[in-house]
Amino acid sequence: MAKKVVATLKTATGKDWAKIIKAVKSPKTGAYTFREEMVPVDQVQDALKK
Repeated sequence: MAKKVVATLKTATGKDWAKIIKAVKSPKTGAYTFREEMVPVDQVQDALKK
């Protein structure tokens, strides 16, 4: 199961974005892989379901 962190960012144009960082642990090696994704704030719930 991935652990997710969300941070909200405001751009100079006033549009809010969310940076989602997912940490996934490999069941074989125990190593973590990190993935970043930037999405508009109104799409955070959809992005977290992935």
